[in-house]
Amino acid sequence: MHYLLYVVVIPILFSARSVAKSELKPIPIGICTNLANGEKMRQYGYAYVEEGVSRFLVPTKPEEEFEVLLNEAANSPLPVKACNSFIPGNLKSVGDEAVHQKILEFAETAFRRAQRAGVEIIVFGSGGSRSIPEGFSREKARAQFIKLGKEMAQIAQKYNVTIVLEPLNTTECNFINSVSEGGEIVKEINHPNFMLLADLYHMKMDDESPESIVKYGKLIKHVHIAEKEDRAVPGTYNEDFRPYFNALKKTGYKGKISIEARWKDFNTQIPVAIETIKTQLNN
Repeated sequence: MHYLLYVVVIPILFSARSVAKSELKPIPIGICTNLANGEKMRQYGYAYVEEGVSRFLVPTKPEEEFEVLLNEAANSPLPVKACNSFIPGNLKSVGDEAVHQKILEFAETAFRRAQRAGVEIIVFGSGGSRSIPEGFSREKARAQFIKLGKEMAQIAQKYNVTIVLEPLNTTECNFINSVSEGGEIVKEINHPNFMLLADLYHMKMDDESPESIVKYGKLIKHVHIAEKEDRAVPGTYNEDFRPYFNALKKTGYKGKISIEARWKDFNTQIPVAIETIKTQLNN
């Protein structure tokens, strides 16, 4: 009787372990940088480049200029999977000078080109665009932004691109300063192509708890990272990101992590940065 029980239990345990191992896929790590750095990054195990919208997708430039960049990307050892620095500061998202129609036209060009280039994520930080003008109603600004987000999400869906809203710390912007605030806005926009970004640097700057990641984890589709001091590259001051990584693990996060930091010596810091992140992710 004991022998039969042993024979039945072992395969079940083995199967459970196999499933658990198959779910432990490594999180792709990239850098917010110029596409030209792709070869250096590839040598140390980075998976992708996060470029800038204005630099790589060039929405205000003729199609011919984008074709040149598209050709460069096709010959790059690493793909461009995300783009940041989305809406220029002169195109206001909120306030009396908001220009939603111009923003949506700009966004459509960016999203169309993103699809052609294989870019999956567009980061909506753009503090200059979304800062609330002095004296303007915060409630009205919030309503303006949600309306814009809903319209923008429909265009993003057409081109199979996901917008991720990036909360910025209070020294950089006066609107959407936490994962919690951003999460509530994303919930109201309520569209699968408009999701949330967690930037660990901004969270640390404003002392936002990792619990915000747990609470809004199902909305988080992208992550940025830098150390709090000097917005330094991970591994510079040995800052501990493990509480935030553990929060991401609790949510079953399956997105990417981009280093968005101030580099002092790119060539010597890139191996340290990726090793620091991988070590802390696995501890």
